[in-house]
Amino acid sequence: MSTATTHEFQTETQKLLDIVINSLYTERDVFVRELISNAADALEKFRHESLTRNQEDLFDAHVPLEIIIDLDEDKKQITITDTGIGMSKDELISNLGTIAHSGSNSFLAELAEAARKDVSLIGQFGVGFYAAFMAGSKVRVQSRSWDGSEGYEWVSDGTGSFEISECPGLHRGTKIIVSLKEGCEDYAKKYKVESVVKQYSSFVPFPIKLDGETINTVQALWARNRSEITDEEYLEFYKFIANTSDDPTYRLHFSTDAPLAINALLFVPKENFEIMGFGRVSPGVNLYCQKILIDQDSETILPEWLRFLKGVVDSEDLPLNISRQQLQDSALVAKIRRVITKRFLKHLNEEAKKDEESYLKFWETFGIYLKEGVTSDFEYRSELGKLLRFESSKSKNATPIGLAEYLLRMNPDQEEIYYINGPSREAIEAGPYVEMFKKKDVEILYTTEPIDDFVLSHLAEFDGKKFVSADRADLSLDDKGDVPESEKEKLDQGLAETESKDLISWLKETLKEKVADVSKSARLVDSPAMIVNPDSYMTSSMERVMAAGRLEKGMLGEISKKNLEINTDSDLICKLAELMKSDESFAVEIAMQIYDNAMIQAGLTVDPLEMVERNYRILHKAVN
Repeated sequence: MSTATTHEFQTETQKLLDIVINSLYTERDVFVRELISNAADALEKFRHESLTRNQEDLFDAHVPLEIIIDLDEDKKQITITDTGIGMSKDELISNLGTIAHSGSNSFLAELAEAARKDVSLIGQFGVGFYAAFMAGSKVRVQSRSWDGSEGYEWVSDGTGSFEISECPGLHRGTKIIVSLKEGCEDYAKKYKVESVVKQYSSFVPFPIKLDGETINTVQALWARNRSEITDEEYLEFYKFIANTSDDPTYRLHFSTDAPLAINALLFVPKENFEIMGFGRVSPGVNLYCQKILIDQDSETILPEWLRFLKGVVDSEDLPLNISRQQLQDSALVAKIRRVITKRFLKHLNEEAKKDEESYLKFWETFGIYLKEGVTSDFEYRSELGKLLRFESSKSKNATPIGLAEYLLRMNPDQEEIYYINGPSREAIEAGPYVEMFKKKDVEILYTTEPIDDFVLSHLAEFDGKKFVSADRADLSLDDKGDVPESEKEKLDQGLAETESKDLISWLKETLKEKVADVSKSARLVDSPAMIVNPDSYMTSSMERVMAAGRLEKGMLGEISKKNLEINTDSDLICKLAELMKSDESFAVEIAMQIYDNAMIQAGLTVDPLEMVERNYRILHKAVN
């Protein structure tokens, strides 16, 4: 071997080494990933050359393209070898002694700022090789170019200079030998290196051999043509990426070139562990750049309400490695998130049209996430609205329906989509709010989850039709449909106008501490009374949820005063009008009980002790 020549690092390179070694030291795992990434690039470059040149022009053309990792615990060394394009003497000096394409103080200032923010992934700066000094006290690089020129060795301890000397007998490619620092000895152990490789580099498109064993055996399916992949291969990949034994519910594999280059392979799991009581699930989609992991279980590549998805997103447009802080702030990541989210929602809509029964199974399991999306993400409400499903007064066998199906059955003169909240279908249909809807044959949606009214309030409208809750005080069905002739004679047989006004005035005074107003109802058919909301934007269900939230925080959880509507055709209300004149004290008890009953039917709370005591007083009066 010839005498070694010593070269000083470029000034900016020395500053760079100080930043890498001192500021990024806690993220040492990344050096293995960076060196493998560089090796994969070198292999890809050689493969390109081999396709464009005669085989006779290629040195060691017969050598297979692979990455080999050798470990020596006794010497405390890790060696990473590739059979790629290799480097000449001048390339070793240029590539490893200077900062290519930069060399500016502004570049170093940018890197220093990124390091201050705890950069765990540094390849965006083109300095991946220098990560070796995070764990290495000495780094040797032996390389021989694809053109067959003599091999050379580059050696440095990262303190200010490097040596270059001839290294005869090398095959094509590059070998990097890292002598590990004290405290970094685990990188000479198989379990440690294997875990790092499987975390970051499982899908590198070349074999990675660790102590003779290939450890990246799962293919990067997302980068292959869909027509070439079997269902069995998709299933194997899903089980690997999701760490499960179940089959997925849905699969979406797509690629785009514009406006961004994206390859995505997403799966909907079989089970929802959140609703099974296992706590909030973590995001399950990994973000890659050219098959190299840059953000595992990414919290930024998809909206939080799609955290149930499993899979991979790969974009060549991303810088190879960027920090979590920069991922959150990146406009490019936001564009990728928008493209993927809209494409997934489109896929769900297509699946629902293709097989509604299967979609309803998905909805039952994961619909809560889509509802969360409506209430938290304005950007996708139009797409999400098409995917919502609710039971309705006309849905067969209590099967949830889509909003588009509701619109198809609307009366010609109907401009609103009606809904009412309740704990169950049975409870809603036994209550007062749907009576006139049934009489006039107007369909009404049943919202049975606490979040549902918030969802429809945020959605506001669908296909130009506004959502209106049936517990609104200003709701009128006078011009919606017709009451059947057989039912008309049952109406308007109650109190006369004067009697109604007298009773309403008396009830306003009697219940003034409890209600905001009392009025004659145009909606009640059989029930004597119901509670309605003066606030057209806040349903009783929404107010109940918000009051419970305030109580949890130690704040007052009181419900605002509601309006009371009475059915002046009801026999009970007619008898109350008579009782008001003959036994006012007893009439007060009845009025209070009617109010409490209406509150309970609205899903609102009353004082149970007071109600029970009053019930006993009424029963005592009745039996005597």
